[in-house]
Order: sequence, then structure tokens, then C-alpha cells
Amino acid sequence: MLQFFRGFFNSKVGVIATLMLVGMIAAAFALGDIASGGGFGAFGKGNRVATVGKEKISSNDLQQQTGIWLERLRGNNPGFTIKQFLAEDGLGKLLSFLIDARATRIWGEQHGIYIGNRLIDHEIGKQSRILGPDGKIDPDLYNQFLREQGMTDTQFRGEATELLMARQLLGPSTIGIAVPKKIATRYAGVLTETRLGAIVTLPLAAFAPKEAPSNAEVQAYYNAHKGQYALPQRRTIRWASYDASVIQNVPAPTDAEVAARYNATKAQYAPTDKRKLTQVILPTEAAARAVLAEAAGGKKLEQVVAAKGLATAALGSLTKEAYAAQANQAAADAVFTAEAGKLAGPFKVTIGWAIVRIDGRETTPGKTLEQAKPDLVKQITEEKRRNAIIEYSQRIDEEFQGGSSLGDIAKELNLTVVETPLLLADGSVFGEGGLKVAPQLAKVVPTAFLLDGPGNPQLAEVDPGKTFVIFDVGQDLPAAPPPLDQIRAQVSEDARIAKGEAAAKAAAEKVKAQVEKGVPVEVAVASLGVVLPPVDRVDTDRQKVEAQGANSPMPLRLIFAMPKGKVKLLRAPRNRGWYVVTVTQVTPGKVTENDERMGGLGESLKKAKTEEYTEELRGAFRKEVGSSRDDANVAKLQGQLSGGN
Repeated sequence: MLQFFRGFFNSKVGVIATLMLVGMIAAAFALGDIASGGGFGAFGKGNRVATVGKEKISSNDLQQQTGIWLERLRGNNPGFTIKQFLAEDGLGKLLSFLIDARATRIWGEQHGIYIGNRLIDHEIGKQSRILGPDGKIDPDLYNQFLREQGMTDTQFRGEATELLMARQLLGPSTIGIAVPKKIATRYAGVLTETRLGAIVTLPLAAFAPKEAPSNAEVQAYYNAHKGQYALPQRRTIRWASYDASVIQNVPAPTDAEVAARYNATKAQYAPTDKRKLTQVILPTEAAARAVLAEAAGGKKLEQVVAAKGLATAALGSLTKEAYAAQANQAAADAVFTAEAGKLAGPFKVTIGWAIVRIDGRETTPGKTLEQAKPDLVKQITEEKRRNAIIEYSQRIDEEFQGGSSLGDIAKELNLTVVETPLLLADGSVFGEGGLKVAPQLAKVVPTAFLLDGPGNPQLAEVDPGKTFVIFDVGQDLPAAPPPLDQIRAQVSEDARIAKGEAAAKAAAEKVKAQVEKGVPVEVAVASLGVVLPPVDRVDTDRQKVEAQGANSPMPLRLIFAMPKGKVKLLRAPRNRGWYVVTVTQVTPGKVTENDERMGGLGESLKKAKTEEYTEELRGAFRKEVGSSRDDANVAKLQGQLSGGN
């Protein structure tokens, strides 16, 4: 559980947010606002990566979700690449998430928990971008939204069902959890502890022979370590863009269309009559009348109530209906017949007796159909143009699906196809020191790197309703090492250093054995008779190490994971040597139960236990429903996404 509290005491309050499954599902559902659509075509529909109950999760499902999650992650970290996603086991974690979501929904259905269509409609209605001016779901906007997602209505409603089922089944796991303060204090002592230790570094170069390896040895080393020299996958993108200007003639709105829109949104054009109000609530009618009497004598309402330890509240400008909803109809009638600058009341309201001052009146005359017509014509024309460009693009997409090439469509649209230089998956130009592609093309790069290769033209909407890009893969250079002759000097040096592996490991084991017998670290190192870096004496606390996160050195992290008096060996990154790590002293931190940070730590512990309970519940759902993974197909997709490396 300790992993949940890293960095706790780096902030004043120290509350650590623990991501729960319910939140993950909600986030996945909310991805509709940022994700781009389209399948990526790496696998056929028959290739499944998992089975949950009697339902299957296909490679296409997992691949599509990978694209969505990459977009989500890039929202917080624009430089995040699919290589990083895969390196952190993103594919496996995402599949686990999809399995859990599916198992939760199936278990609920098996036990009679029903998610009705009205509830799903309500959840979908929370997507503001698909709502029309009347606040209801606009079918055209909804269909556009689904096209951007590359999803059908059935698929989208399925995601909403899983979200709602998870809320009902997993939400209660957060109720009634408490952590005793003594337990929190004990954990706090661990989080603030200080440790003394030593780190001995034994680089392979110090034990490697001086002479260069033979050509045969260089070739053998290259063959055995090709992955170490592999260049990342590189691709060029052939593309062209178009915008709404391709739609030459948009039919003007008819009088009937304008009238229908006016009637549907008539509330927007109705006259308004508002009052700007200031209000104070008193506990009794007698108290309210006393305040009213003092204010009537010439004192300001604010001064009168301040003397009694109360304060007025500015309600802003309200319609009569809005104030009636806050107070009651009788109060609203009285307030809206009173003159500006006057006091009205007292009125009996829910929590006491109200006195209201009318600070001013704000009215708008409203608009007739003729007065609103210019706005309505502009609004309807823009919608028609947007719908026309969407239908136009949908036809292009259908032509791509029917076998038309990028060149065919570009010729038809009189567009010029250009080709990018070789790109990396993060959109940077290969070998150009971080130079990036044009912003309008950056959004399609992730999809381009998920395509099978050339011959799979795609259409993407890069600026909703305005700008579209048609594109395909040009050159496709998979991740692979360059020829040996191009990097022979580097490989030769690496092969020479690698020869020191056995001697370096033997030296590390010798130092470890001596330190375990009580020999001082510096004396043990000196006995090797080899020039090595100075022994690194460590005297630091856990907070500083945790604050560095993944940037903290591996040996330093190991010191805080070992018992006092232990000695361990640790291989250096890229097999460049060995570390001998020892802990000589552990001093727990001193934190009292009254420390202001203890409340935050208690909440963090509570959240951590909630996550553990939720994980147990998810595991129970998986076990009862039954689930399995096809590791071979997962590995196949992993290879596809990583360029076969």
C-alpha cells in the first residue's frame, strides 16, 4: 500500500488522488470530446484478444481504444508517443481495463441490474457538443460526433451502459471506510524516514581489455544486440487538405425554415423583465420587522444587518419566475410590483424571513420573427454549410472504403498531394532535431502510424466542420538497426567494453561478500586493485528521493527498499556495469498525531483501501463471469504498433 503515498509530505495538505475504476470508465466515456475516429485496420474482426463471459474483445476494439487513450494522454503531455505507451505496458493495462468494464456490466446484467434507455439517453445528453440550441440532442450533431469517434450508436450506447453499471456496482465500495489515526501516524514515520548507506559503482569499462575486438567478435556482438541499435519506425505521409470552400452553393434558408427555428427557440427572443435584488434572511418575523423599521428610518440595509452580525446577499438580476423558485410566488409578486430602491418584505421563506431591496430593473423588448430573422438566417446557413461539408466528406470516406486511392480523390477534388519527410510516431521529423510537422497534420500522425502501411487512405476532420485532411502512408521503414558498416566504430567499442562483464560481476560479488563480513566499503573496493569511481556515501530522506520520481537513480531507490544491514547487487542500465548497495542506518521520521498533514494522509490511506476493495470486487466479477486473454494476438498487436521491434 505504501506506493500510494509517494510524495505525500511534499505538499502542505498531502492528499494523493488515487485513480479508481469508476473514474477511469468515466474518463473513457468522456474521451468522446477529444478522440479522433476511424479503425486502424491492423487485424480482421475474427482476431480476438480476450473473451469475457460469452463476449469477445477483438484486436480492432483494443486498437481503436489505444488510439483514443493516446489522444487522451497527449492532451496532458503532447510529446507522449506510442513507444512510451507500449514501453509502460499500456496495451496490457488497457486490455485489463476493457475486460474489467465488460465483466462488471455482464455481472450486473446476470444479477438483474437493468440500465434503461432513458438513463442512457440522459448520460449521452451530458455531451454538450451534440446539443442543439433548445438543449436537446441534435441528430445531425450526434451523427457527426459518432463519425468522429468511428463508432456506431450501438457501440456508443454500450460504453454508456458500462459506465452506468460501474457506477452502481463499484460506487458503494467507497462507503464507510475509515483509517485509525495511529495507523496513519505509523505510515507517516516511514514516509519521512532518513537512511544512511553506500553505493559502489563498478563500470564494465574499468574491467574491459585495452585491445579492440576482432571483426568476427564485432559481427557476433552486433548480431546479438541488434535491438540496442535499432532506429525507430519511420514513415512519410502523403496528404492534402480541403475546407468548406469546396461547397460552392449552399441553399438559402426558406421562410418556413426560419419560422420553424424561431418557434423552436422562441424563448430566446421573448421580452424579459428582471430585477436586480439584494436580500437578507432573518430567523424570526419580529427580527425581520425590526430590521425593516431601522432601514426605513434612513439607515442602509447593510449597516443595519451588520450591526446584528449578519450580512446581505446580492442575488443579481432575476426574472420573476427565477425569484419565485428561490422564495415563493407571493414574495415574487410583491418584489416585482415594488419600485426601484425600495425594500419589500418581510416574506416567509424556507429558512426564515426575507427582506429584499430592489436595486434596479432590467428589461429587454424581445424580438419578433422579422427582427430575429437576420440572426436566424445566418445560424441556419452556417448549419447547412456544416452539414454539407460533412456529407461531402462522408462521400469521400465511402469512396475510400470502396477502393479509391488517395490520388484518385485528390484528382477529383483538384487537390495537390504533398509528402512529408520521414517522421517519427510523435510527429517529429527524423534526424532534424525536434522539428515537427505542420499543426494541421499533427493530429493525423498517430493514426498514420497505426495503419497497416501504404494503400490505406484515410479522411480526418482536423478543425471540426472547417478543415479536413485526406492522407495515406508513403514510405514505411520499420524499426530496425542500420547496417553494421555504418556504426562499426560504436559496435566495436561496445563489444570491447562488454568483455569486462564477467570480471566486473566477479568484483561486485567480492565487494559484497567482504562488506557482509564487516569490512569497510572503501577497504573492500581498494582490495580490487582497480581504479573505480569514489564510493557514494548516501545520507538522505525518503521525501527527497520520492520527489524525484522516476528520475531518481536506481541504486538510491534500492537503498529505500532494503532492510538495514543488507547488501545487494544491482545491474547498471544497458548492462554497463554493476552497483553494490548497502544500508547502514534507518531513522524513522518523527510525526505527531496532531501534525496538520495527518488529515490528508488519512484521506490518502482511505482512498488506497478503497482502491484495494474495488480491485477485489473487480476480480470477483471477472472470476464469476469468466474471462481469458489471447496473449498471442496481444503480442501480435504489440508488434504491429511498435513497428515489429
